[in-house]
Amino acid sequence: MRDPIYRRRRFQPEIIELCVPWYVTYRLSYRDLVEMMAERGVVISHSTILRWGQRYVPEFEKRWSRAKPVHPSWRVDETAVSVRGGYRYLYRAVDKYGRTVDSLLCADRGEYSARDFFTKALKTHYPRWPTKVNLDGNAASHRALRVLRKENLNWQSVEIRSRRYLNNIVEQDHRAIKRRCAPMLAMKSFRTAAITLAGVELAHRIRKRQFTVGSRGPHQCSSLKHAWALALVCNDNAAVARKTSRRPIFDRECTRTHQQVCACRQRPRSKRSNPFFVSET
Repeated sequence: MRDPIYRRRRFQPEIIELCVPWYVTYRLSYRDLVEMMAERGVVISHSTILRWGQRYVPEFEKRWSRAKPVHPSWRVDETAVSVRGGYRYLYRAVDKYGRTVDSLLCADRGEYSARDFFTKALKTHYPRWPTKVNLDGNAASHRALRVLRKENLNWQSVEIRSRRYLNNIVEQDHRAIKRRCAPMLAMKSFRTAAITLAGVELAHRIRKRQFTVGSRGPHQCSSLKHAWALALVCNDNAAVARKTSRRPIFDRECTRTHQQVCACRQRPRSKRSNPFFVSET
């Protein structure tokens, strides 16, 4: 049974589930993935992989919803990300053991951005409340928490600290995100950057084994590919069709793209058209 999220898609689900996790996990560009797929007999466009990421990263986040609880002591910090020639700020929080709490891309470092991040992080882990929150020297974050304390009395029981050495763990955790963003150069729109960074954060949490996969936990997965296959099993009312990891079949007839390429080769080639790059509509 075909997963409902892949209906009316030209390519097989196994190819999509291979390209998108590879892009958000490893330091690969879209054109690197195009060449890697071409070696396996799959002709694809880099813009198609881009659209796959924008479409399926939010869906993958829903499938990876069985997250382990984090420690109630949070360390919060923000890091700059280049988006369309300017800097945007990625708010991130980890607990005292380095497990990711939440992240949010904001346009600035103002008070409203900090409030949006704390509200999102609390909603993600509700009903668990933090007992301690350690902040950096950004005054807007402190003002945001003071406003939240007036709006919600539960925030008054949270201890607010500002000790630089306690935030070393979150600053070191920024490295994994910044390292992955380096080959991207600069993202072209805020919406694309937000979804892409959400996928990078998801892959980072998977590497830190913050999710429960199956009945025996993440250690039953022999590889990252196996873990993704288990997490992406369809959980709707229909019967679960893909209970085990299936190996993608990269033969010359695995998609309709190869048939289109062969048909184009039989016709006189035009200068304006390139039959070897077929973009999904």
